[in-house]
Amino acid sequence: MQASRARAPAPHIRVRRLTIQTFIIVSVIKTVIALFVLLTAVAYSVWLERKVVGHIQNRWGPTRVGPFGLLQPLADGVKFLFKEDLTPPHVYKPLYIAAPMIAVTFALTSIALIPIGNPIHVAGLTIPLEIADVNIGLLIILGITSLGVYGVALSGWSSNSKYSLLGGLRASAQMVSYEIALGLSLVGVLITSGTFSLRGIVEAQGGRFWEFIPRWNIFHGQFVAFFIYLMSAYAETNRIPFDLPEAETELVAGYHTEYSAMKFAMFFMAEYANMITVACLATLLFLGGWNGPLFGGALLSALLPIFYFVAKVFVFMFIYIWVRGTLPRFRYDQLMAFGWKFLLPLAIANLVVTALVVALWS
Repeated sequence: MQASRARAPAPHIRVRRLTIQTFIIVSVIKTVIALFVLLTAVAYSVWLERKVVGHIQNRWGPTRVGPFGLLQPLADGVKFLFKEDLTPPHVYKPLYIAAPMIAVTFALTSIALIPIGNPIHVAGLTIPLEIADVNIGLLIILGITSLGVYGVALSGWSSNSKYSLLGGLRASAQMVSYEIALGLSLVGVLITSGTFSLRGIVEAQGGRFWEFIPRWNIFHGQFVAFFIYLMSAYAETNRIPFDLPEAETELVAGYHTEYSAMKFAMFFMAEYANMITVACLATLLFLGGWNGPLFGGALLSALLPIFYFVAKVFVFMFIYIWVRGTLPRFRYDQLMAFGWKFLLPLAIANLVVTALVVALWS
């Protein structure tokens, strides 16, 4: 009797282990899918940019490799893999090698916290469509993306080149200047939503503001915040008209002047992965996330939110590319003045007005 009583809890322990194993397996599968989708999106964002800018400038863009040049990203990847990797003799080698790894690691990590749709139900399991569902997801993403500047700054210093050093210093100053305005632009969204959870912010944007206007934050009093976020995001990702850390007319290529082959490709991947992360955050915080009209059966209702999310991210990426093909680069003094003298006061004013409106209407 004592032996049978001692063995009684065994089935309960087995079920618990199975639950943990299932959680780990699901997390690993989601991680692999997210990395594959993100890296594919990075590759074809380059293709899209080359095609769109080519048409803006009355050129064809990639056409030779595959139909419409669709295999050009694959050709570029093969070229980077087999290209000779040169390391200049005057660099500080440990940080020179670590810098691109730091940049691409933080750029790819932030995607783990971004939800892309409603949870799905598979084999009796409820699976959220993000790798990590935490209630302070926005704070963690801001922290991760802020650390990405270390890769740029360290690459500029460790290259022991004047051009690279100036590019790294510019990137650090630019990050500090525009990170403040970007953070303040998001406080208004947090006040209206009442949560740091990205999923909670999307749920707060459900329904309609008026009869035909959805209750997205961009229509619900945060249009100015969206403009500030948009400008700060361009500066944070070093994109035209804010690409002063690279500025080929002044600094050759800036912080990655001394890099080649896969180490250069890592900086390239980090830039476009950050663009996609910024586009996903804009969609979640201002454009209603995956909210949209649902119709049809259960399968269509499950897939439509993902389609809405991807479509909004694509529109944001297209605007990124459109701006690059349209606007000239700022001078550095104009860049700093725009951030400190215009965006920062505007962000503070938007925060004060939002707080007053919410306090008076609540």
